[in-house]
Amino acid sequence: MDSLVRVALADTTKINPTPNKDSLFRLLPSAKPIAKRIKLVYQIINSGVDVSVKGLSYHYKILNWAKAHNDCVTEAVITAELGYNLSENGDNDAGVKACFTALKLAEHTGNKQAIGTVYNNLSICYGDNNPALSKAYGEKALRFARAANDTLTITYALDNLTLYCFRLHETDAAKNYALMFVKWSVENYKDQVPIALLSWSRFVPDDAKLKYFRYAAIIATNRHDESNAADAFLNISGYYLKNNKRDSALYYVRKVYQMSAGSSLRTKLYPTLLLAKCFPGKADSTLKYTIEYYTIRDSLQNFNKAQRAQAMAFADEQNRREIEAKQDAYLADLKLYALAAIALVLILLAIILWRGSRRRKTANDLLQEQKDQVEETLNELEATQNQLIQSEKMASLGELTAGIAHEIQNPLNFVNNFSEVSMELVDEMELELSKGDKDEAIAIASDIKQNLEKIRHHGMRADGIVKGMLQHSKTGSGTKEPTNINTLASEFMRLAYHGLRAKDKAFNAELVMHLDSDLPQVNVVPQDIGRVLLNLFNNAFYAVQQKQKTAGDDYKPTVEVSTSLFTPPSGSQGIYLRVKDNGTGIPDSTKEKIMQPFFTTKPTGEGTGLGLSLSYDIMVKGHGGKINVDSEEGEYTEFAVWLPINK
Repeated sequence: MDSLVRVALADTTKINPTPNKDSLFRLLPSAKPIAKRIKLVYQIINSGVDVSVKGLSYHYKILNWAKAHNDCVTEAVITAELGYNLSENGDNDAGVKACFTALKLAEHTGNKQAIGTVYNNLSICYGDNNPALSKAYGEKALRFARAANDTLTITYALDNLTLYCFRLHETDAAKNYALMFVKWSVENYKDQVPIALLSWSRFVPDDAKLKYFRYAAIIATNRHDESNAADAFLNISGYYLKNNKRDSALYYVRKVYQMSAGSSLRTKLYPTLLLAKCFPGKADSTLKYTIEYYTIRDSLQNFNKAQRAQAMAFADEQNRREIEAKQDAYLADLKLYALAAIALVLILLAIILWRGSRRRKTANDLLQEQKDQVEETLNELEATQNQLIQSEKMASLGELTAGIAHEIQNPLNFVNNFSEVSMELVDEMELELSKGDKDEAIAIASDIKQNLEKIRHHGMRADGIVKGMLQHSKTGSGTKEPTNINTLASEFMRLAYHGLRAKDKAFNAELVMHLDSDLPQVNVVPQDIGRVLLNLFNNAFYAVQQKQKTAGDDYKPTVEVSTSLFTPPSGSQGIYLRVKDNGTGIPDSTKEKIMQPFFTTKPTGEGTGLGLSLSYDIMVKGHGGKINVDSEEGEYTEFAVWLPINK
């Protein structure tokens, strides 16, 4: 706090004199953007001192100008200021009503600066009667003012929130707002630094309050800010009076009294009351200032009544104008609707006559033409759909073939290698026999026999792979038969992986299997379920391959498959098969579309958009199961397939 005060004390910038109200008002039409116009409005209504009934005359001039130019933002701001003035002068109900009218206007425009201004004035209107509500409105004012970067309203809102939290005995919150008020004023709105220091003085011990009163007085005096200097002197005078130092109190209150000459009656009211209290032993002086105090108070009450009467008259005039405007608009709308109705009737008559003259001649030809077009379109769609389905099947067959080829390649490599070694061993055996070394020839023959056993073993392995894949890929009758889901899952996972590796040798991924060994066999069409699994695995490997292209070196492509027996509380028992990858994921915007025919996110030529659609039909319509997806974009995708056991 001391560092902030030092910064403020070092600033001796004088307050620039404000032009008169008329000069400022003439600048209003050219003030752009709207933030500049709002600043000008506050310069107009805050410049000068006027204690007559005309005190709000420029408020109304600005309001009339805003209405005439359809400037709803300026209208909202000045209406809120009228509400504030009405409330300050005793007519709180009218002030609150005006502020809510302003709030409706401001929210309609969406201007955050105007909304923040209205909420700030509403908080002031409720300040004496409902501090909790005032605090709530003050918090809204601060939020909108910050969003609009409205320096003035931020300053007022921080000052008000300090006061309301203090009244609600929320000392910590009040102190926090007061500290923000001081810091904000020093850095952004130096005119309010004295007020901020006076606000902060609430939270310091009584013996330290005088220091901050004096700081405020020094800063205001350095800046030639008589208004804030008078507030500081009043606080100093009140402090001395409270501590029974009447001479010092009298010195400062007399300065304020002299400074208030020519000011408003409200500005003179409190200094006059303090003067009356500073002369307890001097009856003449006490009586003089007491009489002056009550004279000012009575004048203020009459002034308030005049202001309220002016406000009521203005409101009646505004209501009358609004009613007349609504009537004029209603009559104009009636004329417009009548003309539109007549034009519509004429258009309808013309259309009816025209269509009646041509209907008999063209109706049959048009219907026949439409029928031919529909039939042609349906035929084209059916042919296109058949082609796409065939393309999907051929794509699956190609991937399956690539996987089978990769699976067979390993045993074939063993066969070729052991065959070459055996041929070399035969040559060595012939050489040893020619030398007559029978024992060495027998040893070589034993090695040849072992190699032939390995050749036979790997040949049988390749034969088993071919037979198993042909069994799964052949065109079946569609008859369900008991099938081991674990076997299908492991086989098609390897096939999908090797199929992709056949296209991209640099691709590698970790295959994780969690297969429940206690699963019963389930009645399915193996070829159809194999097609579903192949499609799910292909999609999973494609997703991790795409993510690997952009992810860092730490990324490890992983595809998991798991099976489990699931018995719900009610319903039939079934098997859950889950395929999960840590690839690119599926955006929320496309999750609902992925099962639709012909929908694909792959580039043109890489997908038909039928894979998941056919898989859905196979699982749901063909086997009475379910297929669901869970995904988070950029993180993972998991397809869960559920198959009933008793189907």
